[in-house]
Amino acid sequence: MREKLKIVVMLGGPGAERAVSLRSGAGVACALRSLGHTVIELDPQTPDWVLPPETDAVFLALHGTYGEDGTVQLQLEKLGVPYTGCDPESSRIAFDKVLTKQRCLSAGVPTAKYLVVESVKTPWPLGWQPPLVIKPARQGSSVGLQFVERVAEWPDALRESLRHGSPLLVEERIVGREATVGILDGHPLPVVEVRPKSGRYDERSKYTAGETDYFCPADFDAETTRRIQEAALGAFRSVGGRDYARVDVMVRPGGEPLVLEVNTLPGMTETSLLPKAAAAAGLDYAGLCQRMVELALQRRGSFKANPENRI
Repeated sequence: MREKLKIVVMLGGPGAERAVSLRSGAGVACALRSLGHTVIELDPQTPDWVLPPETDAVFLALHGTYGEDGTVQLQLEKLGVPYTGCDPESSRIAFDKVLTKQRCLSAGVPTAKYLVVESVKTPWPLGWQPPLVIKPARQGSSVGLQFVERVAEWPDALRESLRHGSPLLVEERIVGREATVGILDGHPLPVVEVRPKSGRYDERSKYTAGETDYFCPADFDAETTRRIQEAALGAFRSVGGRDYARVDVMVRPGGEPLVLEVNTLPGMTETSLLPKAAAAAGLDYAGLCQRMVELALQRRGSFKANPENRI
């Protein structure tokens, strides 16, 4: 018989991805209630939030800064309440695309050629050819993402991306197929292929209905599938991930996977990619939410409870 729990779903928050987080959290809360749990939704727009007494676990449906960068995880550690997803340090590393690149390279995980830029006055990188991709190192959901098809576009692209934070990660744009791999309890889920109709998987393609087609399981051959999943799992381990994540990968025409980034709190709407992958593995949306809570509860005995649930 399933244990009935008092679960706080944290959603919204103060970051740039607030709107997506509200949708993720609403879906999670509905699913957990359908399983008989008592669910309280908490929107931490300021850092002085307080958990309800006798909270059994916190489900983090936050995205982006504050929610995904280790900040809220540190607060929850102080409270002594189990929470879903990665710990503060692995969250901090995975949220920083430059640190993630460094960890992947150290671990031998294949990833795209890159450099770091901090000024709008930075000249075009010597020896590089377009197209390039520019993105803030510490944002998610394609916030600030810029595609540079010609050298003349470089200054304006830097300026626009820097509006969303510094430093910037600049990568060669990989020609190939875009895929993502969900990781759950240390195991890769079926690969999802992402095919944006515009050819660019930007913020519009992600969040506008009908702009992108998704295929799961993706129709890669068995060996390519194995290599994609192996690269994704390697990236997850290289940042110290735990419980679950989603790893974005580009696949060259010859089947070579290149890891782009690790998302420690991926979208959890019912049409998001991690739930799609779980469904392909036979785990429905409510079952996925339940499993995430169960993984958090395995750490229940490692916390010293703070009965007041205050920072």
